[in-house]
Amino acid sequence: MPRAYSIEVLLCCQAIDYFFRNLSKFFKIMIYANVTSPMIQSDRLAPAGKNIPQIRLFLDTADTTSWQTWLPTGLFYGVTTNPLLLERARLTCSVEQLQELATQALNLGAKEIQLQTWGTSVDALVNTGQLLAAIDDRVVVKVPITQVGTEAASQLIHRDIRVTLTGVYAVHQVLIAAALGADYAAPYLGRINDLGRNGRDEIVTMQQAIAGVSSATRILVASIRSVDDITFLAMQGLDTFTFSSAIATAFFNVTATNQAAADFEKAACLGGMRDEG
Repeated sequence: MPRAYSIEVLLCCQAIDYFFRNLSKFFKIMIYANVTSPMIQSDRLAPAGKNIPQIRLFLDTADTTSWQTWLPTGLFYGVTTNPLLLERARLTCSVEQLQELATQALNLGAKEIQLQTWGTSVDALVNTGQLLAAIDDRVVVKVPITQVGTEAASQLIHRDIRVTLTGVYAVHQVLIAAALGADYAAPYLGRINDLGRNGRDEIVTMQQAIAGVSSATRILVASIRSVDDITFLAMQGLDTFTFSSAIATAFFNVTATNQAAADFEKAACLGGMRDEG
C-alpha cells in the first residue's frame, strides 16, 4: 500500500525540485549581471580605494589662456565650445582650428572636449560632425536641438559618435535627447531666466523627466551666472555643469578660507624659523 505524505512534505519536495531544475538559469543571470552592471563594472575597473567622481565640470570657453590656468587644477572634466565662443576668442570656426584647440585642451588634461558642428542642412551638420569626431575619441559633437539638428544627431549617434543636443529651452526637449540616446542635453539656465521664467525649477524638472524614463543622458547645465545656481541644482541631483572662468574663480573666492591658508603658512614659516634657531 503506497505510503501517504503530508501536504507540507510534498510542497517541500516540489520546491527543491524546482530549485535544482532552474539552478543553471540562476547562475546565468548572475554572470550576466556581473558583466553588464555599471556599478559592478566601475568597482572592478577602479583601483582599490579610488573615489570616482560622478560630477562633471566643464570650462565653457575657447580662450586657451583660461585653459592653461584652470585645466591643470584637476577641477574640470573637460571643455565646451561653440561658434559664439570661438568668435569671442577671435578664432575661426573651421575644422582645422578646432583640431588645434582639441589637441591643446587634451594635452592640458581635459578628458573630453565638446565641439559644435554647423550647417543649415542635415548633410552639412552630419559631414562636419563626422570630421570633428574624427579628431579624437574624446570629442563630443554638439548639435542644436532643432528638427534638422535632431535628424543629424540621430545619424551621428548611429555612427557611434557621442553627441550633445544643445540650445535646450523647454522641459520636453530633454526627452528628444533621451529618445536619441544622446550623451548630453544642454539647457541654458541664465537665458531661460532672461525669458522671465524660473530656470532653476525648469532644469530640476528636466532632470526629473530624464530620471522618469530611466535615461542615461546627462543634463549639462550651461549659461550659469552664479556659483549658487550650481549649488542649488547639485542639491536637486544635477551633476554636470559648464561655466566660464569667472565662475571658476568664484569657487575659490572665499575670504575666510584664503585667510586660514595665509595663517597656516605664517605659522609654518615661524615654526621653521624656530627650528633653524
